[in-house]
Order: sequence, then C-alpha cells, then structure tokens
Amino acid sequence: MAATGLHVLSAVGLRIGEKHKLSVGGVALPRVSVSVTAFSSEQRSAKSFRDYLEAAREFIRPEENSPSRWFSPLESKARCDRAPLLLFLPGIDGNGLGLMRQHHKLGQMFDIWCFHIPPSNRTAFPDLVRMVETTVKSESQRSPGKPIYLVGESLGACIALAVASCNPHIDLLLILSNPATSFGNSSLQHLSPLLKLLPHQLDLAFPSVLSLIPGGPLKRMIAHWVRGLPENETAANIYQDLVTASTFTSILADTFGRETLLWKLKLLDSASLFANAHLHLVQAQTLILSSGNDHILPSTCEGKRLRKKLPKCEVRSFKENGHCLFLEDGIDLVSIIKATSFYRRGRHQDYISDFIPPTFSEFNKCYGVNRLLEVIMGPVFLSTTVDGKVVRGLGGIPSEGPVLLVGNHMLLASDKISLPGQFVHERNINLRPLVHPMMFTRMRDGLLPDVSGYDTLRMMGSVPISATHLHNLLSAKSHILLFPGGIREALHRKGEEYKLMWPEKPEFVRAAAKFGAKIVPFCGVGEDDFLKVVVDYNDQIKVPIVREVLKRVTAEGPEVRGSVEGEEGNQDFHMPGVIPKCPGRYYYYFGKVIETGEEELRDREKAKEVYAEVKKEVERCIEFVKQRREEDPYRPLLSRLHYHLKHGLLTQVPTFPF
Repeated sequence: MAATGLHVLSAVGLRIGEKHKLSVGGVALPRVSVSVTAFSSEQRSAKSFRDYLEAAREFIRPEENSPSRWFSPLESKARCDRAPLLLFLPGIDGNGLGLMRQHHKLGQMFDIWCFHIPPSNRTAFPDLVRMVETTVKSESQRSPGKPIYLVGESLGACIALAVASCNPHIDLLLILSNPATSFGNSSLQHLSPLLKLLPHQLDLAFPSVLSLIPGGPLKRMIAHWVRGLPENETAANIYQDLVTASTFTSILADTFGRETLLWKLKLLDSASLFANAHLHLVQAQTLILSSGNDHILPSTCEGKRLRKKLPKCEVRSFKENGHCLFLEDGIDLVSIIKATSFYRRGRHQDYISDFIPPTFSEFNKCYGVNRLLEVIMGPVFLSTTVDGKVVRGLGGIPSEGPVLLVGNHMLLASDKISLPGQFVHERNINLRPLVHPMMFTRMRDGLLPDVSGYDTLRMMGSVPISATHLHNLLSAKSHILLFPGGIREALHRKGEEYKLMWPEKPEFVRAAAKFGAKIVPFCGVGEDDFLKVVVDYNDQIKVPIVREVLKRVTAEGPEVRGSVEGEEGNQDFHMPGVIPKCPGRYYYYFGKVIETGEEELRDREKAKEVYAEVKKEVERCIEFVKQRREEDPYRPLLSRLHYHLKHGLLTQVPTFPF
C-alpha cells in the first residue's frame, strides 16, 4: 500500500503512515498553517487520469469479501489551522480514489479520509451507512466544535444523505456529485435483467463497452483533434490515451465482473430507495454538483429535484462534464468550495477567518471573463498620496489596514468589475467588498437570478453587509469596500447619476474609529458613457401587475436596512430599463485619507462631522473627474482601441493631465 501514498485507517482507528502522523484516541493532529495573503499558496498536482488508473489497479483485491476501510492520502499533509474532517464516499467503483486529482489542494483545507469498498465486498447498504455513521459519530465527539464534510459521488452521495438523515444533530456539510438518488429514472435499472440474459462468453466484452462511455478516455482522444496541435503531438497524445483506455478497460474488467456488477446494481437500487425515503429528514447544508453530459444517471434533472426537496441546498451545473466529475480535466473542487462560500471550520460561517484567498490560477479564471469588458471600459485609477499629490494608479492607498474605502455606487453595481481585480493586480491587496446578502442566499425561489451568478464575487472575498461583518473585517485589519448608498444608488432613477443617497446615521465612521481605521473616500464615474436609464422604478410601479411582481421579487432576498425609514431603507429589487450608449470610459478617483480615532468613537457629533467630511470628499471627487474627463483624448472607445493597436493590448492608455 505504500506505493500508492496512503494511510490505512479502520472505521474508528488507524495505522500511522510514514510521512506524517494522524491522531489516535483523541490526540491532536499536527497542523501546518496556510499563509493568507492576497493569493493563497498554490500547489500543482501532477496527478493525471492515468495516475488514478495505476493507483486503482493496486486497490483491486481478489480476496473474497474484503472488508471496507478508511485511508488517508499522504498528499494531504499541509492542513491549515483547525482543518475540518472530509470523508470521501465513492461511487460504484468503490476504490475511494475519486478525489485523487484534488488531494493536493484539498489537503491544504481539510483532513481527508477516503472510504474503500473492495469489488469483492458484499456489504449491504444499511451496513455501509452504519460504518460511515460510526466514524461520523466518533469524530464528532472527538472534535465537537468542527463540522464534518461528506463528499459523495453517485452511490456515495446516497450514503451521505442517509447518514445526514439519521444524524440531524451532527454538524454535517454534504457535497454530492451526480447523486444516485436518480437511479430509478436511469437506464441502469434495466441493465440487471439484461446481464442475466447475456451468455457468459460476453463477460469480458462488457467492460470494453463501458470504457466507451463519453467522459472517459474517448473524450480525451476527441479533444486532441479539436485542439489543432501539430500532427506528431496529436498522434503522441492519442497513443497515450489509447494506452490509458486499455488500462481503463482492464481495471473495469477486474472491478465489474458480472456478479459484482449485478451486486452493485442491487446496491444502487437499495441506496436510492433508502435515500429518497429519508430526504425529508436531511437538515444538513448541501451542495449538489450536476454533470450535463452524464450518460449514466440523469444528473441535471436530479439536481433540480433535490434542490426543491432539501431545505439548505444549492446546485452547480457542469454542462460539458460526464459522470466521474472529479477525475475530469478542469474540475477543481477547492475552487468550487471557495466560490460557493461552502468552507467553514466552526459551527457557523465566518466570512473573515474562514476566507481563503484565491490562488493565481483562480484569480485569472475569475477575471478572464472580464478581460473584454476591461478593454471596453478602459478604467483609469487615480489616488491621492499623503502630501496631497494625485497619482496614476493606487499608490496613494495605505498598505496597512484596517482601511475603509467609501464611495458612490455606479449603475447596476458595475464598479465591482474593475475594483477588486485592480487592487490584487497592482497592490497585491485582497479587497473585501461588503455586498447585498442576496448574492449569498435566498429566502425562497422565484425570479431573482440564481446565486451561482455571484460565485466570482464570493471567490474574491465579498462579504454580506452587516454591522457584525464590518466589525470583524476592521478587527482583521482588512481593506474594505463600502457603498453606503447600497442598492438605492446602484438602481437609481432617471437623472440621478452620481447623486449620493446615503443614510443619515454615521455608523461606519464610529465602527472605523473603534479600530483606528483610515477612511479613503472615492468616486466612480463613467456609467453615463455606457448606459442611459429610460424606464426606472417610478415608471414600473405605476403598472399594478409590475408593482406586485417587484414586491414578490423583493421578498425573495434578505432584508437590508429594514429599520431605516425613507428611500435609504430596504429597497425593492427591480431592473431599470436601459439603452446602450457609445462607450466612453470609467474613472476611479481615491481622495485624501481621513484618519479616525477615539474622539469619533466617544463623540457622536464628531462622528457626524467626519461622516459629512467623507461625503463631501466623495462629491468633490465626482465633480473633479466629471470636469477633467472632458480633456481626456482617449475617452472614446475608438481612440483607445487605436492606441492599443499601436502600442499593444496590455499598454496603459493615457488619460487627462492631473
């Protein structure tokens, strides 16, 4: 077993591996803290699908009724402080290596145990559930303050649901990939009678047919042709995939003999019936990953069904991927967990201490979709140094936190496209925007966009706005992005461009003063160069049926500022009717830094004075940019494109003199 780099564990105990020790009898695990900067450390795993096959070959044991057991990958050796336990529950292959390509990155965040069910094992589904349940109960008692993650694929997803339904008092988080709860609606249920009718001479041919299922090595071979690489390279890659396909077929033959496959199908049927019968008892927070190209189970429809059945459930879809999701290229479970805010180390989500900054590859992937928008918007960033000098870029922003950046919200919150990325790119500062909670949760399903549309913002560190979260961010000495005008400014009416609609209470000033934070007023200007509001909220509520729809839509999201009276209070969600204009340019101008301290904390009148000063500085920045942008020769899009063609796409385009 040493060749596969694994620790072998029993259901409640373990044997100790050679690279690092796990705990026995409640003795604490050794921890390695992960550095938290603008980018988290990134380890690239060299594991490939072929590595998975080689390891899987070693896991196929010919002994009759070999016992199931836990093992821990040696790659998971850099666990962060208070890392929660992750139990991986495999699909019908049973080898427990389904997360092999994910081990390196997962090991930075979790203590990983994987469940192995040998091909010869004939343990009934209720007994498998009890084995996992025993481990869950034992580990929950050993670390009562930490959650336990159950990551299951197909059959393993049913085991996870069964364990969760029987243990609602234990803090479990479920990540389910293509759950086999859909077995009753799949073509697999008709396979058992067919296998019994086929002659035994065809036993060896059946695994060869399975290996041709889309999503396996065949998909990789087709991809090589599409990539258009040189013929020699394409031929070499296809040859390697043919070798992989041959190995895959051999392993399938060893894993799924006729009798074994008949047993697995019976096991799936039992698992599906049990899990579906107990769905109403599942209270655990659940994330379902559905593959759109799953030719084994109807996973897309099943994800939607379970979303309605489970009370705390979100779904993420992967349209181009097959059944074995975690083994496919481009699938990164750590990135999925970060983007869905599904990582926590205690009983409750802590958006500050549980936040793990994106790696460089995650950052590039997040903002790759915004590259074209960046070129079109051509954003200009100006800041003010300590001596009052205006400079290009973010050089005037204090390096040490806590820093509270306070500004106006542009139409449709388009300022969130450029700001976080620029802070990372130029200053290696992870900006933490305070955003509307509707980007994280829904009170009920309806017409609001799915929360998955905000995964990029969550990956980059957005936090639901609240007094508690602001306090915690300031305490952690973060750089915080705050828009006091909130959704009222982001969805403003006709003729209200750049008008500040802030509440009267200076609460953010007093919060900043408690920690001696620096406040940096800033403005964003340029929305009026791109869009014009032609149908606003006042026009929409004049239509009775539209007014009722807006009320229902607003009720779908969490309430913000419910106690604030007037327009600055909780606002109805609506989408302004806009028409595009000939693109101009975006400008961000950060004004002079305003210090805070004990005086603003003790004296409410002094806090009001600072609040008024911040607001006045934001208005001054807006007027400054609105006037000076008229002198910018590169404000029109065509002028900037011409400059890029002449000097290169990555070249910084000049702006007005300052």
